[in-house]
Amino acid sequence: MRIVIVSRIFAPEVSAASAILRTWAEEFRNRGVDVTVLTARPPRGAVIDDVPGIRVRRAPVKRDRQQYVRGYLSYLSFDVPLFFRLLFSPRADLYVVEPPPTTVAVVRLVGALRRTPYVVRAADYWTEAAELVTRNPLVIGTLRRVEAWGLRGAAKLFAAHEPLVDRLRAVGIDTPAVPIGFGADTLHFHYNGESAPEAPVFVYAGTYSEWHAPGIFIEALPTVLAHHPAARLLYYGNGEEREKMRARAVELGVATSVELHGPIPPAALSPILSSATATVASLAPVAANEYALATKVYSSLTAGCPVIFAGVGPTIAFLNASNHPHAGVAMSYDVDAVAAAMVAAADSPLPPAERSTLAQWAAQRYSLTAIAKQVADESLELVGR
Repeated sequence: MRIVIVSRIFAPEVSAASAILRTWAEEFRNRGVDVTVLTARPPRGAVIDDVPGIRVRRAPVKRDRQQYVRGYLSYLSFDVPLFFRLLFSPRADLYVVEPPPTTVAVVRLVGALRRTPYVVRAADYWTEAAELVTRNPLVIGTLRRVEAWGLRGAAKLFAAHEPLVDRLRAVGIDTPAVPIGFGADTLHFHYNGESAPEAPVFVYAGTYSEWHAPGIFIEALPTVLAHHPAARLLYYGNGEEREKMRARAVELGVATSVELHGPIPPAALSPILSSATATVASLAPVAANEYALATKVYSSLTAGCPVIFAGVGPTIAFLNASNHPHAGVAMSYDVDAVAAAMVAAADSPLPPAERSTLAQWAAQRYSLTAIAKQVADESLELVGR
């Protein structure tokens, strides 16, 4: 059995998709499957630590100034060579593909030529997310058609959650779909007894994009500093909002309390989360996010850190239904509410014993390994049929 995983992003590049796809690849390998990953060269300075038994083939790709593969020129720099890489590679039994829609479309085209089925890890509906960046009807219309064409040709969609499946059905995409949920890389994200620092520390780890709108925590910081003058807000990630956020921190007079770092590996991020007062996460209050989930909450919880979420979508229901007293709080995208939640967390930081309990509770429920097993079961059954 031979499976090819196709993704512009893969380990060691820091992202949720990298951790997810690597776990899937390991699960397929553990079942005796021959696994090849077709991906892009990682950012400068990344240390490649490929897992034995998984063949990873990397090709050059266009990256932006922050070393991220973002925007359709970057995507096409991966997708055009991908067509030939797939076309002239050994025959596979199944392709597993990670969006963007252009990559899925390439896989559908090659799959038709080589009579190879494919499945898609569908974490978002890209067309609606793109509407936050452009209102050009030609761009949106083209993307909508390309995305629908790619998703409709798949043998199965591994969807992030049920609300996304419902949205895809509403726009006429009726491909068989399985809501598999999200999870955390519990190999790297765990609690090792770290204690919270004396001064409050809030951590945002992820992308700084229009649809995440993480600047709300900078807006809330003046209120937090009025109660806790030594508090700090740390960002780890990349995205096009970085300079805007930096400038806003200067305008508000809180620049010395805000740090914007690049992405770091999970093993380095985990102890930072474990000792933080709380992690913060956000999604802009737009229609595209009504069914999006802030996946960073899983890593935070398995590291023993409470979450403060601001925005819309199923993250609110997830935290409210967690039934754990220290999982965190969720609220609408409101600066005053966010500031109040940050002050409350700083007033009563979680002690080590309760952090350990939270981490254990989360690890039992939200492991990427359990999701990978489900994906492998569904995929191998599909190929068997």
